[in-house]
Amino acid sequence: MEGSGERKRGGRVCGVCKKARASVKRPKTLEHICRDCFYDAFEDEIHKVFRPGERVAIGASGGKDSTVLAYVLSKLNRIHNYGLHLFLLSVDEGITGYRDDSLETVHRNQIQYGLPLKVVSYKDLYGWTMDQIVDVIGLKNNCTFCGVFRRQALDRGASLLNVDKLVTGHNADDIAETVLLNLLRGDVARLSRCTSITTGEDGIYSPNAYRGFVREFIKDLERIRPRAILDIIKSGENFRISTSTKMPEQGTCERCGYISSQKWCKACVLLDGLNRGLPKLGIGRSRGSEKGNESKGGKNIQCGTLDF
Repeated sequence: MEGSGERKRGGRVCGVCKKARASVKRPKTLEHICRDCFYDAFEDEIHKVFRPGERVAIGASGGKDSTVLAYVLSKLNRIHNYGLHLFLLSVDEGITGYRDDSLETVHRNQIQYGLPLKVVSYKDLYGWTMDQIVDVIGLKNNCTFCGVFRRQALDRGASLLNVDKLVTGHNADDIAETVLLNLLRGDVARLSRCTSITTGEDGIYSPNAYRGFVREFIKDLERIRPRAILDIIKSGENFRISTSTKMPEQGTCERCGYISSQKWCKACVLLDGLNRGLPKLGIGRSRGSEKGNESKGGKNIQCGTLDF
């Protein structure tokens, strides 16, 4: 069997270098590939995404995906002499224990890769920690708040750092989940852009999120057919929206200046409900505060105003 070139004593031979023992079968290409060749292929696929001299913020959660992202960008910046100015950007949601531990990892990454670190917190931006929000809203709808607030917090942190790009460590599973979520919700606007590599993570409360059910479904598909995740992403890339379809017009929030297709951005709507003692005001189809009502009572804290 040695003459077939397919196997080597102790296992299958790498399909790229034809020398080392294969360590993984790539779902994307179905190739059996060794560790070093996998590293080379992975790094080559994210090569040439940036322009020399750009300021780039790396969304750093302390998890494996963002840690790999920070490592790879630091390495490629050094090897290929991009001349990028890299920064680590973290969001402190105020989740006791969970975020404290992950921020320690981010601080280690800061030292290891020699990158400046900026941490923005829900408490500073919105006047609430995620723990406080959960105490008020409960576990059922808390992911709505966390997702909206985190995305805006990253954008605001990027604005404070004056960067050209904000990069995040979303993997293929994340993108496939987003495609299915947008399909199930009928969100045409997001579906049309959710697979793009360039566009304009989860916490301890996230298992109750709608995304959790989609994630479980995708994992079931992957067990049956490993390429299912990539096929879902490919389907998302091939969607074409009719030119006659009316899409939301992008504007800015009248209250905080953040990107929004409504008078108030989603974060301001949610925050207004929290401050008025009506935490479910901005969930679902309720849009009472978008009419411009000012907060009655409460802390009356709005999103910090920044130029976007």
